[in-house]
Amino acid sequence: MSRVYNFSAGPATLPVDVLEQAKAEMLDWQGTGMSVMEMSHRGKAFVSIAEDATARLRRLLNVPDNYSVLFLQGGAAGQFAGVPLNLMGSNPKADYIVTGNWGKKAIKEAAKYGQPNKAASSEDTTFTTIPGRNSWQLTDDAAFVHYTPNETIQGVEFQDTPDVGGVPLVADMSSNFLSRPVDVSKYGVIYAGAQKNAGPAGITMVIVRNDLMGKPQSGCPMILDYQQQADADSMLNTPACYAWYMCGLTFAWLENQGGLDAIEAINKRKAAKLYDFIDASDFYSNPVETSVRSRMNVPFLLADDNLNADFLAQAEAADLTTLKGHRSVGGMRASIYNAMPESGVDALIDFMQTFEKKNG
Repeated sequence: MSRVYNFSAGPATLPVDVLEQAKAEMLDWQGTGMSVMEMSHRGKAFVSIAEDATARLRRLLNVPDNYSVLFLQGGAAGQFAGVPLNLMGSNPKADYIVTGNWGKKAIKEAAKYGQPNKAASSEDTTFTTIPGRNSWQLTDDAAFVHYTPNETIQGVEFQDTPDVGGVPLVADMSSNFLSRPVDVSKYGVIYAGAQKNAGPAGITMVIVRNDLMGKPQSGCPMILDYQQQADADSMLNTPACYAWYMCGLTFAWLENQGGLDAIEAINKRKAAKLYDFIDASDFYSNPVETSVRSRMNVPFLLADDNLNADFLAQAEAADLTTLKGHRSVGGMRASIYNAMPESGVDALIDFMQTFEKKNG
C-alpha cells in the first residue's frame, strides 16, 4: 500500500516514523504484553508514557518551572470555555483579537461566561490581514487578551508575539503549535489541539502559568478546572491515553529532527517554495497579505473557478489529497504541517505546473 501526500487541515498527516513505531508497539508495548489502548491510566506503564511525553514537551518548548503542562480532552474548542471559566473568576472582562473563524468562535463562546471585548478584527478584509497593534482597543482592566496566532481556514499567521503589557496573553496555537520556537514566558495560557502538529485528534495541550490557576468561576466543570487537573497530573478522569502516547512519539520525532529551531527552518523552506511558485504564476493566487501569510496553511485560488473540480480530481489521482479549501474561503488549501515532507510540497508544485500548462 502506498501513502498519499495528505494536505488535510486536520486531522493531518503524521510522521511515518511515528506511525511505524506505533505499529510495532500496537500489540505489545515494551514487553508488557498489552497495547497502550488496553492499559490502565493508573498503571505504572502508562504513567511512564505520560511522564515521558510531558517531559519531552517541556524540553521542546523550554517551559519555565512556574508553568503547568496539561493534557486534556474537548479539543481547542473546549478551551474556548475553559479559558474564561478559569481566568474570569473575579474579573469578567477580557479582550479578543479576531483574525479568522476560530477567533470568532472563541469570542462567541466567551460571551457565555463574561464580557469579552472585540478589541480588534480583520473581518472587514475577509480575514486576509491582521490589524496593526496600534489599532487595538484594549480594555484597561481585562483579565486576559486572547488571540489565534495562526488561523487555519484563512491562512493568516502572526509573525511575532504581540505585546499586551502585563495582561496575561492567551493563545490558541492549535495550527502552528510546535512549528517554531516560542517564548512561553510571554504567555499566560497556550492551548492547542493535537491534530495538526502534535499527534492524533482527541487530546489538547494546555500550558498555563501557575498563578492563573485556582480561581475559577463557581460553575466551572471539574474537567476544565486547570488547578484540579494539574493536581491530578491531567488524570482527574480517564485521559485520552492512546492520543497522549502518540503525542509522546511525535515529540520524540521532533527532538530527533533537531528540535523546534530545525523544524522551523524546514517549515520556512517548504512555505517559501509554495508561495514563490504561486506568486510567479498568473494562474494561481493567494489572497492573504504577504506579511502575514501562514507557514502552515496555504490557501490559493485558480484563475477560473470552473476548473476547481478538475484540479481536485486530477490532484487526487496524483496522490495529492484533501486540497479543497474551506467553504467560507473557496478555492484550495494546502496544509503543510511539520510532518508534511518537503517532497510533498515539491510534488504539489510539479502538479500545479502541469495543470497550469494544460489549462492556463
